[in-house]
Amino acid sequence: MYSKNEDEVLLCFDGVYMDSTLYVNNKFVGEWKYGYSSFEHDITNVLVEGENEILIRVIHQSPNSRWYSGAGIYRNVWLKTRDKNHIETNGIYVSIRKENKLWNVEISTELKLYENAKLYHSIIYNNEVISTTSEEVKRGEKRNIQTMIVKEPLLWDIDNPNLYKLVTELKLIDGYNLTNIKHISKNIEFKEVIMDPDKGLILNGRKIKLIGVCEHHDLWALGSAFNKEALRRRFKILKDMGVNAIRTFHNMPDPQFMDLADEMGFLIASEAFDMWERSKTTYDYARFFKEWSHKDMMSWITRNRNHPSLLMWSIGNEIYYTHADVRGQEITKMLMEYVKEFDPNENAKVTIGSNFMPWENAKKCVDTVKIAGYNYSEKYYEEHHEKHHEKHKDWIIYGSEAASVVQSRGIYHFPFEKSILADDDEQCSVLGNSTTSWGAKSPERCITDDRYAEFSLGQFIWTGFDYIGEPTPYHTKNSYFGQIDTATFKKDSYYIYQSEWTDYRKKPMIHILPYWDFSENQIVDVRVCSNAPKIELKLNGKVIGKYNIDHKKGKDLVGWWKIPYKRRNYYER
Repeated sequence: MYSKNEDEVLLCFDGVYMDSTLYVNNKFVGEWKYGYSSFEHDITNVLVEGENEILIRVIHQSPNSRWYSGAGIYRNVWLKTRDKNHIETNGIYVSIRKENKLWNVEISTELKLYENAKLYHSIIYNNEVISTTSEEVKRGEKRNIQTMIVKEPLLWDIDNPNLYKLVTELKLIDGYNLTNIKHISKNIEFKEVIMDPDKGLILNGRKIKLIGVCEHHDLWALGSAFNKEALRRRFKILKDMGVNAIRTFHNMPDPQFMDLADEMGFLIASEAFDMWERSKTTYDYARFFKEWSHKDMMSWITRNRNHPSLLMWSIGNEIYYTHADVRGQEITKMLMEYVKEFDPNENAKVTIGSNFMPWENAKKCVDTVKIAGYNYSEKYYEEHHEKHHEKHKDWIIYGSEAASVVQSRGIYHFPFEKSILADDDEQCSVLGNSTTSWGAKSPERCITDDRYAEFSLGQFIWTGFDYIGEPTPYHTKNSYFGQIDTATFKKDSYYIYQSEWTDYRKKPMIHILPYWDFSENQIVDVRVCSNAPKIELKLNGKVIGKYNIDHKKGKDLVGWWKIPYKRRNYYER
């Protein structure tokens, strides 16, 4: 039941897939086209006293994506009320910069005021106020900028994601009285990020590598509807693997995705589009790109620009235009300007993921954004790095997509040294000998190729989890690319990456594959991975072999033995 008052009423959607139109009491309110960006509609003027009918229509046409998109209202919906005097939605923009031992916190606030007000900001840590500021704001004033200084705060890092709280209050001035009309709380952080063409990524003075995975928005067997606790469990599995970064391919994630990344210590490359004006599927977003891309960029950037975990804005993935002709350069510059419009202080850098890096038009697009994401193009790293030092010294390189080694949990096709991609069982060998034409030859090769490129920021492997869609090489339901399957069971490759991405002094691990149940005298490829520097394999108490693993410079990262299968009689003494 609704009772009219002075408040404005809005319906806010975290995501509706896709091409939605909102009606209230049979009256058109507004529409939104993209399925991954957040939006809101002001419904104040169409509400009536008492009961109201709210209808949202979604025109779902397929195919609209290269993966499982879901359909309809699959993210949270919020009913929001606000005073006519208010802070605009996502209107708080926080920019934090280090100046010697002090940190400058600039807070820009977009306002709509019909009366005089006072705007307060406080930074809080562990319930203690660290810094505070306030200013009177005159009616009609649309933007207020205030600054605070913080001395030697705890830093946000991938290992210690220290979060501070920024509390913003808007109070109306009524004579000598103040009336609180808005209270907003959000997490902020103190971190220093340097991306260097030669040194790579430096976080808080420490050189690190992006140990990343690409992740879709869907939750495997749970579908596309967002579930925060399911994602938290997913993040925990990735963290245990050694992952410190996630690329949200190829669209904006749910807002709570970023909240969890802030809390758990992941660096995020947030991606907007898989296509621009040219379609990849019949009913995809390309139909709406020209008219709607600015609105979607505004929604994407203003919603995410303050997140501690944010590292990069990716404006596209494998966009044909960037290779084909000058139109790709025009759109790249246009989207770059959109980012500057909504993130002028560069809380994150702009990048693009490309599989067209050898071509000149693609290079011109990268010359606009400067942060070059290479999809399956590690072989060009050294060549481009040297050439870029002649022509483009400010280019920064990283692997936006790597690996694409296909594998099915619990499936082993022998022998290991033979590449086996096609098989009657429509499964891929998890030994590591099922590879694609475009991807890495093995997980180990993927790891070492990036390791040797000291100038690279790091890489995002394709993928962390299997997802619904793109079932290369077989026409089944879901992909084979992940290190964890759709039921969240770990594949053997998970442990190969874990052995190289974690420290045995902090959390030792060892994993042996395959299972031990074959035909008598069958030659079995036994592989052992560990983050320890030395492993020893025994069979029935007898030492089969020992293996030293050079985790810093070595190429052979997994112990490997060929052993004939013998069934053990457990009744023998």
